[in-house]
Amino acid sequence: MEPSARAMHVAINTSRRVNKAGVEVEYRSALVRRTFREGGKVKHETLGNISYLPERAIQDLKASLNGKTMVDAEARMQILRTVPHGHLDAIHAMARGLRFESLLGPACRNRDLVMGLLAARICKPTSKLATLNWFTDTTLGVDLGAVSSDELYAAMDWLLEQQPRIEKQLARTHLGREHNPEGLALFDLSSSWVTGTHNPLAKFGYSRDRKRGCEQIEYGMLATGAGLPIAVRVFPGNTSDPASFIQIASEIQDLSGVQNLVMVGDRGMITNARVEDLKKDTDFSWVTALRNTDIQALAEDKGPLQMSLFDEQNLAEITHPKYPGERLIACRNPALAAKRAHKRTNLLEATEEMLEAIKKSADAGRVKGAGQIGVKVGKVAGKYNMAKHFDLTFTDTTFTYERNQESIKREADLDGIYVIRTNVPADTIDAPEAVRTYKSLANVEKIFKTLKTRDLGIRPIRHYTENRTRAHVFLCMLAAHLTWHLRTALAPLTFTDENRPVPEEPVAKVRRSAAAARKASTRKLEDGTTATSYQDLLTHLATRTRNTTSVPGTEATFELLSLPTPRQQRAMDLIDLHAKNHGK
Repeated sequence: MEPSARAMHVAINTSRRVNKAGVEVEYRSALVRRTFREGGKVKHETLGNISYLPERAIQDLKASLNGKTMVDAEARMQILRTVPHGHLDAIHAMARGLRFESLLGPACRNRDLVMGLLAARICKPTSKLATLNWFTDTTLGVDLGAVSSDELYAAMDWLLEQQPRIEKQLARTHLGREHNPEGLALFDLSSSWVTGTHNPLAKFGYSRDRKRGCEQIEYGMLATGAGLPIAVRVFPGNTSDPASFIQIASEIQDLSGVQNLVMVGDRGMITNARVEDLKKDTDFSWVTALRNTDIQALAEDKGPLQMSLFDEQNLAEITHPKYPGERLIACRNPALAAKRAHKRTNLLEATEEMLEAIKKSADAGRVKGAGQIGVKVGKVAGKYNMAKHFDLTFTDTTFTYERNQESIKREADLDGIYVIRTNVPADTIDAPEAVRTYKSLANVEKIFKTLKTRDLGIRPIRHYTENRTRAHVFLCMLAAHLTWHLRTALAPLTFTDENRPVPEEPVAKVRRSAAAARKASTRKLEDGTTATSYQDLLTHLATRTRNTTSVPGTEATFELLSLPTPRQQRAMDLIDLHAKNHGK
C-alpha cells in the first residue's frame, strides 16, 4: 500500500537522559513523518530529521502541513472595513451578565432584533426607520444581517406579547425581599407629545413637556427605591394622575408576589379619594404628601400645624381627626422657604409693573369701560398666578390695585412647609425615614430624565397604532433598565456620585459627596486619569472597532477586534464586576 501524502506531519519528540557528568539533559527532535495504515495497524514512516532548523521554521512547517495557509510576513494585510463595536460590546456584556437576553424570551430572530433595538436606543436614539440605517454602520449590520422595516415592527409586536411575563419576572426579582428589604415601590407619571393625527392614545392633557397645543400620551413608571425601572403602563393623554395610580396599584401585588409593599406616590396621585380606594380594595401601605389646600386647613387657627413646631427642629409629627389611623409628618425646609419667598417677591413686582401700565392707560383714557379694563386686568393678574394677592377695583374710567397683605402673609407662613402622609406604623418607618422615603420619588424623576434626554430619546411618539405605541414605551423602559445598570457600573469613570451621603437632617437638600465634587471640579479621577460624562464614555467605547481583514494572495477574510485602551478595558472590567454582583 502506497502511503498517502496527506498524512504527512511534524512530530516533536522529547526525552530525558543522564549524561556522563551525571546531569539530566532533555533531548528534543523534530521529525517529518508519514502516517499510514497497513494490515489494520497505524504505522509511521520518518522522512527526515529537521531538528537543526530554527524553531520558527519548524512551527511554520508544522502549521503548513496541518492545512494552514502561510503568508509572507512582509505582505501587508488589508482592512476592508472598520465599524464601531466597543459600545455594543459593553451593552451586550451587561445584558449577558444580567441574563437579560433570557429574560426577553427564548433565542430567536425576534429576540436578536429586540436586543439590536435596545442597543440602538441606548447608543443612538432615533426613529425605527433611521435605526435600520444605523445598524449598517455598526457591527449589528453584520451580526443581524439584512433587516427590513417589517421585521423590525414584527419584533416590536413580539416584545409587546412578552411584556406581562417580563415585568412579572422583573418585579419578583427586584421588588422581592432579597433585593428590596425595605419593601418600597415607587410610582410616578409623565407624558410625551405625539406626532401625526391617527394615534388613538393621543389626547390633549396636562403637558409635562410644556408642549402646548400638542396631543400627548401619558405613561406611569413603577420602580424600586433606588430608581430601577420595573414596569410601565401607557395611558391616553388626558388620564388623571389618580386614575393611573389606582390601575397600577391593582396589579402590583400580582406582579411582585410580595405582600405589604409600601407604595410611594406624589400628592397629586395618592389623593384622598385614592386613599379610600386603597383602604377598600387593597392592603397596601403607602407614603404620600398633602396638597397645599389640605396643609392650609391644618394651619388654620387652633389647627395642629403651627409655626412654633419648627422653633427648634424642622420636623414634627401631628395628628388630625380627618386622617384617622394615619401619621402626618410636618416638615420645614428653610432653604426652600427662602427660595419661595424670593420668587414670590419677584412675581409680585412683575405683576405690579403690568398692572401699573393698565392703570396709566385707564387714567389717560386709552382704555375705557369696566369690561375692557377687566379683560386686560384678567390677562395680567393671572399670568404669574398672583391675582389672589391683589385687591383689584375698576370702573368704566378708573382702575386701582393694592397688595393683599393678609393673603401674602398667609402663604408666606407656609413657605417651605410640606406634610408627609402615611399609614406605615412608626415602628416600621420612623418620621425621618418616612420623609426620606417620600423624597426617594426623585429617583423616578431621574428615570424620566433618562427617557427624555439624549440618553434614550423616547419623544416624540411617532407611532400611529396603540400597540406599537405601547411597544415603543416598553422598549424604552427596558433600555432605561439597562442604562441604570450601565450608569451604576461605570460610575467610577464618570462624574456620577458613587456614594452620595445621606444627610442627618431628612428635610435638608441632598448634596454631592466630596469625592464627586472633586471629580467635577478637576475633571480627574483619583488615579489622575480623565473623568467624563456617561455619554462621552459611551462615545469613547465606540472607538474600539471590529475590522474585516484580508491577506493578499488569499480569498478568506477574518474579523479582527482592535485592542482596548486602558479606559475601555477598565470600563469592561467594571461592567463584568457589576453584572456578576447583580446577575444572581
